[in-house]
Amino acid sequence: MTAGNGPGGNGPGGSDAGGREQGHTLPGCYRHPGRETGIRCTRCDRPICSDCMIDASVGFQCPECVRDGAKNGSSAPRTLTGAPMVADTRLVTKILLGLNLAVFLAVQAVPGLAERLVRWPAGIALLGEWHRLVTSVFTHVDLRHIALNMLTLWLVGGPLEEALGRARYLTLYLVSGLAGSALGYLLMPPDSTALGASGATFGLFGALLMLQRRLGRDLRPVLVLLVLNLAMPFLPGTSIGWQAHVGGLVAGGVMGFAMLRAKGPRRTLVQYGSCVLVFVAAAVITLLRTAQLT
Repeated sequence: MTAGNGPGGNGPGGSDAGGREQGHTLPGCYRHPGRETGIRCTRCDRPICSDCMIDASVGFQCPECVRDGAKNGSSAPRTLTGAPMVADTRLVTKILLGLNLAVFLAVQAVPGLAERLVRWPAGIALLGEWHRLVTSVFTHVDLRHIALNMLTLWLVGGPLEEALGRARYLTLYLVSGLAGSALGYLLMPPDSTALGASGATFGLFGALLMLQRRLGRDLRPVLVLLVLNLAMPFLPGTSIGWQAHVGGLVAGGVMGFAMLRAKGPRRTLVQYGSCVLVFVAAAVITLLRTAQLT
């Protein structure tokens, strides 16, 4: 139910092409302390001047990180999260788009299919149909609804997949969708119906904010768009649930922060560990709500 943009360029609060940060004292290059710079290594976050920065798949790296990568046999280009770069950086996004569209067409063609996929909280509690927490994330019954969600997925998901890597990006999407469903299950009335990829796409928004911050870019365009989308459920005449939006946003922000900020030999453990923690939190919320309803 949302539409978004990919990571924007440098704005008034970020760094310009020459590495100047407006209104702030710039640090010195870690190898040339006398040279102020607004550019940092995307792996170790050390400040680097124009003579030290080496082009990477996203941003720049310092000479030490490039040498370390070569010593460890990882000289191939890597994403910000340490995942290997691939030729098609939108493959998972395309698959998710196709899956959502396939479910939409199936719902239109098969009578009663939507009722077996969407989230009916009372039904989950009484019948144990836990799959609805996931299948509802891929289910849309209205053309406008799926169009807006898929537009968001393409515009926001594509840049995130390139920055995070395929496995981390897919995990972020699925766990964010589950977290959105869990919070909706907890807070919405038992007889309400919920469906759509909004929880997952708001998770992408949360991770996008972390990516923009990690790259030192202006957050305001994404924040304005996010606030507008968060306000939509409260407009007169709308029947949009805000609960899944908030659940997905918080989950995506937490996982995105961990994925983009983790460093060192345990980086992968921290990245996927954060996803496990969010998943466990969603499971606990679901169990508590089920106990309450039964």
